[in-house]
Formats: sequence, C-alpha cells, structure tokens
Amino acid sequence: MVKTPDELALMRISGKLLASVFEMLDGQDLAGMSTLQVNDMVDRFITVDLAARPASKGQYGFAYVLNCSINHVVCHGVPSAEEIIQDGDIINLDITLEKNGFIADSSKTYMVGNTPPAAKRLVRVAQEAMWHGIRQVRPGAHVGDIGFAIERHAKKNGYSVVREFCGHGIGREMHEEPQVLNYGRPGTGPKLREGMVFTVEPMVNQGSRKVSTQDDGWTVVTHDRKLSAQFEHTVAVTASGVEVLTLRRDEKAPAHA
Repeated sequence: MVKTPDELALMRISGKLLASVFEMLDGQDLAGMSTLQVNDMVDRFITVDLAARPASKGQYGFAYVLNCSINHVVCHGVPSAEEIIQDGDIINLDITLEKNGFIADSSKTYMVGNTPPAAKRLVRVAQEAMWHGIRQVRPGAHVGDIGFAIERHAKKNGYSVVREFCGHGIGREMHEEPQVLNYGRPGTGPKLREGMVFTVEPMVNQGSRKVSTQDDGWTVVTHDRKLSAQFEHTVAVTASGVEVLTLRRDEKAPAHA
C-alpha cells in the first residue's frame, strides 16, 4: 500500500522513536538479565519515555512487547523470567512501536560478551545480507530483486536463508502487502513504487534452512540446532531510491553492500 507524504512523515516519527529503543539497548549489559527483564525494560521505555505504544503487545494474542531469540532460536522467542542471557550468546531482539497510528518494526542481533568468532561471523553476514536487500530498493525494482540479493550473499558465505518467514508491508497495520521474501529471482514479484513502506528482515542460519515451531506455538528454532541471526529495518521507497525509517544514529549502511 502506497503512503501519502503526510503518512510517510508520521512513519518517520515512529521509525525514529523505535531506533531510539535500540540505542537505549545498545548501552545495556544484557548478560545475566532474563529475557522478561529486557521485555519489561523496553515496555517502560516505549510507554513512559517515548509516550508510544508497543505494537506487538496483544497482537495475535502475544502478551509481550518484543521477541527475544537466543542462539538457535530463529524468531518469535517468548520472554521468560527463567531464560537468562549468557555471556557468549547471540540474541535477536525484534521490537515494534506505534505512534500516531503508524507502526515501525525493526530487529537487531546482539552479541553478548565474549561471543565466539563463528557466531560473530554469522551475525556480520546476516546484517550485510539485510543491507544487500535494502540496496535493491528503488522505484521500478521488484520484490524478487531484494530476496535474490539477500540469499546470494548468505549462500556466498556458506549460510542458508529461512524461507518460512519474510518481510512485509507496514503502516497502520503491522502486516500489509507486499510480502518481501528473503529469496527470489531478479525481475519477479510486485514492482516497487514510490511511497511503498515495508520491512527487510532476513533470517540467516549457520546450517540447514529448515526450521520447526516449539510447543508454545511461537518459538521457531533451527532444525539442526545451529545458530541463526536476523536483522530488520523498516524502509520506504523514495523517488531516488530508499529511506531507512528505523536507522539508528550510530548506524551507516556499508559502502560495499
């Protein structure tokens, strides 16, 4: 769904506020915290400090403000008082925020303490894969161009891309058209138009791309229990290319992506 200039202006506000949530988290030592403690800290920051609404809370019956996916958890990890973040873990925090009726969605995989080199490499490549996808965004390009660029970069580095979950249009609703797959063929899929807003959010696995959902109905894990990493931004198609609405102040798109 194409956004008007006024709607885009409101989405920029939501995106900037959500970026500030991650900037807050960047300053935290996550080791030793429970994932529920992180959830509650983010809940307070969004509602009290930012006077906004955590859009995930209550969505689809989900009771929390974020997904926390540690190590072999691919996505949709559920916060828990019993789950303690350990030194050496990688953890994806996926957070949504609504302000003035418009939603922004972003995630980042954090490396906690002394993360092993193999895990660091996976996290780096997953982030690069996201940027390779974002670099394809411009009027006249196709959704398939994004997915092709993402999967090509992951495979080139010896990794696989999860196919069961994907990016999505976003605005007044959390999930709108189009679906933005993390694989595809150039020149296929919906054509991008100025004013479209959607997420780019590859999930990159160390081993097989196969995943399974746990008994809680939410938590998705790698089938082989190898590590998975994810990054996500909300982006808008501009007249000249792309604007990353959830870009953090200290973050720059890599020049080579």
